Order: sequence, then C-alpha cells, then structure tokens
Amino acid sequence: MHEISSALLAEIRSGKEKSTIEFKDAQGKDGEGAIPKSAYETVCSFSNHYGGNLYLGVQDDGTILGIMPDKIQQLKKDFVTAIQSSNKIDPPLYLDIDEYTVDSKSILHVYIPNSSQVHRLNQRIIYDRNEDADIDVTNNTTLVQRMYTRKQSEYTENTLYKHVDISEFRTDLIDRVRQSMTDSNGERLLIGKSDLDVLKSLSMYRKDYLTGNIGCTLAGILTFGKDELIRAIVPYFTIDVLVRIKDIDRYDDRLRIKTNLIDSYTQLMSFIAKHINEPFYLDGDKRINLREVLFREVIVNLLVHREYSNPYISRIEIRSNIVTFENANKPVHPGIIKLGDIRPYPKNPNIASVFHILGLIDEIGSGMEKIFNYGTILFGGLPIIENEEEFKVKIPVTTDGLSNLVSHKSNRNELSSLQREVLVALSKGPLPTKELLKLSDIKNGNTFRTHVITPLLDKGLIELTIPDKPRSPKQKYRLSVK
Repeated sequence: MHEISSALLAEIRSGKEKSTIEFKDAQGKDGEGAIPKSAYETVCSFSNHYGGNLYLGVQDDGTILGIMPDKIQQLKKDFVTAIQSSNKIDPPLYLDIDEYTVDSKSILHVYIPNSSQVHRLNQRIIYDRNEDADIDVTNNTTLVQRMYTRKQSEYTENTLYKHVDISEFRTDLIDRVRQSMTDSNGERLLIGKSDLDVLKSLSMYRKDYLTGNIGCTLAGILTFGKDELIRAIVPYFTIDVLVRIKDIDRYDDRLRIKTNLIDSYTQLMSFIAKHINEPFYLDGDKRINLREVLFREVIVNLLVHREYSNPYISRIEIRSNIVTFENANKPVHPGIIKLGDIRPYPKNPNIASVFHILGLIDEIGSGMEKIFNYGTILFGGLPIIENEEEFKVKIPVTTDGLSNLVSHKSNRNELSSLQREVLVALSKGPLPTKELLKLSDIKNGNTFRTHVITPLLDKGLIELTIPDKPRSPKQKYRLSVK
C-alpha cells in the first residue's frame, strides 16, 4: 500500500469533481463492494479527453466511504481485467490501480492518462469529458472527428506509414511483448496471436479515420523496427552518451545509439553499469540498487517521453561534478519541476505501454519522484529538472557522490578488456571466481586471480564479500562500495 501524496489528498479534500477528477462510491448494492459501471465511462472519457484521477470509495462530495479491506484485491482484479479487455475498453488500456488509506479507510486511485487513441466503451460508445460529466458523443460526428484530429496532432507517435511492411519489424522483439503481456491472473493474453495482431493490440498498426489509410505507426517502427527501417524513417534519432571525468575536453568513453527503443534501453543500462558503482543501500528493510533504479527511470524517460518530431539528439554526460540528461521535449507544463509538484503527462502513451508490459516503467509520475530521491542519495546533490523545449535532468555530484563514479577511481584505459568484462558482470551482483572464470579462456583459477582479480582489488574497483575470510568457499567479489 502506497502513502498518498499531498496533491492527491488535497484533490479529495476539495470535494469537487471536475474535468480531471471523479469520485465513485464503489459500495455496491449490498455494501460488499463493486466497481460501478459508470467508472468505466469515466475511464473512457478521461482517456479520450485530457486524462484525470478516478477515486473509488469516495462519495460525490469527497466524503470518504472506503472499501471493505477483504474486497480490495478482488475489486482491483476486476478493474484491471475489464480495462485490459477489448470487449470493455477498445483499444485496451494498461493502467495501475493504487490502494491508499485515508481517515483509516481504504480507497483505490486510478490515474488515467490522455491516450493517443480514441477509445470506445463496450466496443461502440465514445465518451468525452465535459466539466464533471462523462458525455456520450458517439453520434456527434463533429465532436468525434475533432477528437481524432486533436489526438493525431498531439501525438507524433501516431504518424502512419502505410507503405511499411511488417517484414521490416524485429519478430524477436514482438515476441517478447507477446510473452510478457498477462492479465491479472497471470495468463498470457497474446499467445497464439500473429505479429500483426500484437501490433494492432498495441495500437501500433491502425487505421487513420481522417484519411482512411491503414498501416504501421511511428511508435511501432521505433519500438520494433529493424535498424535500416528506423534510419530511413527517423534518420536523426540518436542517443549520445559521454563520460568526461579524466579527459574533459574530449571523453574517456562514448556510446552512440541508433537502434530500436528496446535494445537502446539494454545498451544504455549496460554502458552505465561500466561507469557507475552499485552502492549498498537499504530503504527500510529492502535493499535498493540505486544505480539500477535511478538510471532506469532517466533512460526510460529519454526513450518513452521524447518528442520524436524534434531532431534534437538525446544526450547523457557523466562528469566528476555533475551528471546531465538532455532530451527533445514538447512541454505541457513548462518550467522547473519540483518534488511534490509532479503533473504526469505521457508524451507517447503507446510506447509507454510496451515498456510497462515489459516491466520497465511504473505508474506515470513515480519516475520523477525516484529521480529526486535516489539521485540525491547516489550522487549527493539535489536533482534539477527543467521541463522546457529540451527536457533536462541535472544531478550535482558532491565529494561523497564522487566515489560512485567507477571512472574516477581508475583510468579505465589501463584496464584489460577482460577486467572490464568482470566489472560489467559484477555490476549485476556479486559473483564467485568460478563464475567469473567463464568470461575468459583462462582455465587456472590462480592465474585468473593474479592477472584479473588482484589488479582490480589493488585499484579499489572491487572488494571481497567476506573480507575477514579471504579463503572462504563462499567468497565472492563485488564492485567496491567504498
């Protein structure tokens, strides 16, 4: 159960429904709890309009009624099952539903983002939002056409390419999504579906109702396209990563990426693991991989929330005094983003949906909170987030945070390729010598320790997990946390 934010609590306390706020009692006829049918009308209207917050267990005037604790899980399950079914919401939606306690009563909160698609309830009814009401506009051709036009112009990811053939897509990446998409029971929803059906379910192969054209969208091309297809459609798409700690005029290390978004994520995380340590950190009684959580959020932001009509090159730069991230942007709420004042707005909802299915993205808005919290812990300085034409995240590196930059401890050009491979392997967690040996052709453990492990220990790049018993059979090596 999450702790409710002050912003959400203030919305409830206001007792006022409006274009972006809706309360539903969820009591059911017998008081046993049920998702009201009108809640799905609100989900449809919010997604077709500009998004909003739906609160279940709250009366129209903001009075907290609550939901019986033993019914919460079933209600969450019923809700998720419904919105992920095209029989209820078409195209389906993949939303998070959070449980909060307010005035000692349990409520459910759902954030419904502004979708890049027009959604229908029960496969036929189109709802739009007008102040605090959900309006059926299905038969109002003017309003429906206006809705399609707005979404087409708002979201670059919807750009249609009718001459792109599905043979130009990576079938292995499509299959990853096919294997990963499950319902609330853990059952896979797309098993047995063709690649084209998978793209359709993600709204990445669709019909443009304004022109009548049918084809693949830019979102589909960027997410699943082969490299030559991406270069042909968006030749300017590049992510440039520079490490400038010792050689600040040029660079110590560099990575330039021009590939699909899924592989881009993997390559970026692997590169970061070479240069940023994984310090031990406990959040309560849970160990947190600071580097993994922080950079996952920032890198996902670079990929998912980029404005793809802008040729601006996405950049990551690691220096001894600051780590910066720059991305092409189309700001909805321009200005400096402050902790506690985060207004989520999905730039590319369909791309975000794929990253959500693959488990790489949480609910919209939570990523910014993690950047503030874990960026400060990892590097020492409070992040500065600028939401302008270029979206920029700047994390100052203090003296304490400097120890988490691997490149600061040793000139990586002095390391052998095998020693670098060992550091990358250890970035994923501690390993014993026998596992590290598999990275090389060296068969003798003593030889491996002499030429690979000992130099890394001497440079302070790695350390023993059981330092007081160096010959322990349970001994492993990890990246240094000192």
